[in-house]
Amino acid sequence: MQEALASFKQLVEVMARLRGPDGCPWDKEQTSDTIKGHLIEEAYEVVETINNKDYEHLKEELGDLLLQIVFHAQLANEDGRFDISEVLKGINEKLIRRHPHIFAGQEASGTKEVLKRWEEIKKEEKQALNKEHTPSYLDGVPVGLPALSYSQRLQVKAARVGFDWQEKAKVIEKLDEEVAEFKEALGKNDYGLIEKEVGDLLFTLVNLARKLDIDAESALIRVANNFTGRFRKMEAIAGNTGKDFAKLSLAEKEKLWEKSKEEE
Repeated sequence: MQEALASFKQLVEVMARLRGPDGCPWDKEQTSDTIKGHLIEEAYEVVETINNKDYEHLKEELGDLLLQIVFHAQLANEDGRFDISEVLKGINEKLIRRHPHIFAGQEASGTKEVLKRWEEIKKEEKQALNKEHTPSYLDGVPVGLPALSYSQRLQVKAARVGFDWQEKAKVIEKLDEEVAEFKEALGKNDYGLIEKEVGDLLFTLVNLARKLDIDAESALIRVANNFTGRFRKMEAIAGNTGKDFAKLSLAEKEKLWEKSKEEE
C-alpha cells in the first residue's frame, strides 16, 4: 500500500511539473475541453484490453486512464475549483455512504437489495443537492454513451428498482413480438414506423443481452472486429489471385467469406 501511495503521489507531482512554468509546451496548452476526448478514448482502450483478456496490456491502459483523471484534477486545481485530494475524499465518502450494510451496520439480504438501496441513496443525494429537480431512478446515465451502452445502463437502473422481467423467456417472447411488428412495418413501407420498430427491436435485444449477463456494446464490437478480420482476409485472397474484390460477383464474394472463416 505504501508503494502505491508513493507512486500515486509521484504521478500527481509529475503532472504538476508538466503543467509548470518549465513544463511541457503541449501539456501547458491543454484545457479540460481539449483533452476530454482523450478520456473517452482511454476508457475505450481499457475496455478493449478487457475484451481481449490482454491483462498485461490492461495494466498499461489503466495507467493511461488514471493519467487523464489526474490531468483533469490538476487543471481544476489551477483554476481554484478543487484538487485531487478532494476527488479522492469525495469518492471515499460516496462509497461509505452508499454501502450502509458495510459501514453503518444495516442488513442486506443480497446483491439485488444492495443495488436497490444504492439507487435509493443516489436519488436522495440528488434531491438534497437540487430541491427544484424532480429526481428519477434513471438519473446519472450519461446521454453521451454509445446507444447500446446507454440503453443497457437505463435498463440496469430500472431493474434495480424492480422494473424488470423475472424470466429470460419473457424477454424472448417480447423479442418475437418486436420482430413481428418490424415485419409488419416493412409491409407498410413507412420509413418512420420502420425506424421506430428497428429501435424497439434493438432495445429488446439489449435487454436480452443484459438478462444473459452480456455487455451488448462489447458483444457487437467483438462481432464487428470479427467481420473486419474476415473481410480483410477476403480482400487479401482476392488480391493474391490478381482480382479486384469489388468487381467479384456476390457468389464469388460469398465463397471467399466461407474460405476466410475456415482459415480462422
